[in-house]
Amino acid sequence: MLALVVVALFLALAVPVRSWFAQRAEIAQLRADVAASQQRVEELRIEQERWEDPAFIAAEARRRLHFVLPGEIGYVALGAQMTQEEAAALASAAAAPWYATLWGAVRQTDDPTPRADDPAARADEAGAAATDVEDGSAGASDAGGAGGPGSKDAATDD
Repeated sequence: MLALVVVALFLALAVPVRSWFAQRAEIAQLRADVAASQQRVEELRIEQERWEDPAFIAAEARRRLHFVLPGEIGYVALGAQMTQEEAAALASAAAAPWYATLWGAVRQTDDPTPRADDPAARADEAGAAATDVEDGSAGASDAGGAGGPGSKDAATDD
């Protein structure tokens, strides 16, 4: 009889104890979320203080927008910053054998919209992009007027 009473008490207390542990875990998660939010607020406050500084704004304008001061000459190097994906595509295009390039050209001639799953077509596109970058023709329209008056782009030096 005593064992039956102990089992009944155990079963009666199991549900509240389990919900208590679940609530404690939820409280710990919410505290962690609050701490992360407070850290993010502090980072944003520091960034806001930076943007209130005129020297920081001038430096960012020079870096991001290629602004130059009067009397300075700004230069923009086209294709100097290549992402890892672009570098990988360029390397795979260079590693492709000549017959894959030829077959890709034939497929592209037959179908002007290359399929995304065709590696030869992707290699041809990467090879064409690399040729354009080497010739200096890619991105020439992107750099036009970025430096403002008095700046000199690499595309205009050609």
